[in-house]
Amino acid sequence: MAQTLPEWLNSGMDLSNRVVLITGARRIGGVLARELAAGGADIAVSYRSSHVEADDTCAAVRAIGRRAVAISADLADSTQCRALVDETVRQLGRLDILVNMASHYAPAPFDTLTDAELNHGLRVDLEAAFACSQAAVPAMRAAGGGRVINFSDWLPVGGRPRYKGYLPYYVAKGGVIALTEALALELADDRILVNAIAPGPILAPPDLSEDERKAVEEATPLGRWGGAQEIVKVVRFLIDSDFVTGEVIRVDGGRHLR
Repeated sequence: MAQTLPEWLNSGMDLSNRVVLITGARRIGGVLARELAAGGADIAVSYRSSHVEADDTCAAVRAIGRRAVAISADLADSTQCRALVDETVRQLGRLDILVNMASHYAPAPFDTLTDAELNHGLRVDLEAAFACSQAAVPAMRAAGGGRVINFSDWLPVGGRPRYKGYLPYYVAKGGVIALTEALALELADDRILVNAIAPGPILAPPDLSEDERKAVEEATPLGRWGGAQEIVKVVRFLIDSDFVTGEVIRVDGGRHLR
């Protein structure tokens, strides 16, 4: 006999009165928050140092007519990760969708790489996704299901570490892929679907030179940077789908093909 799904899992992109927690309120996270709020969701965002950006995101969400909260959390601390989820539920009443987007991307040359640097990268990029997900499960079970969307990177999906000096980041993002698959299996009975997005050239870093920007465009088969909306589209698909779990979707304009 087929299992009965919660009504909201069959309702497409009707996010009315659902709650989304996005770790990270800058750049893509801010765009995603506004787009999901436009679909009817209430939004929680976390921040560590980008308080202004988080407040701006919340103001934009409230202007749409949805509730929004910004919560301070150091995602290198698993206790604060769990407190972030608990505070989201306390303030907004529930949690339906968790987007583990926050990341630590910084050079760490191998010859001088310290245990502390390695561990920090693993904590922010991998362990935080686990801690937030584990803390979110009770609320999602209470709602009859949910979504966890992690963020990896286009390089570890293909198993090709092209850039030296980013060992902690690459290892952690590779771990996110394994975490996504394992969580998808663990949580399938709870109707909590777990997937990951692996971005490529989406938004150019602010300090990138014009020549460097053009070099990335030339190395990308589709010939451009993707833009935040390309991530939004995939997040919306993963929320909307009732039968995709344990997947990692590259959003890289074909960059992995070259």
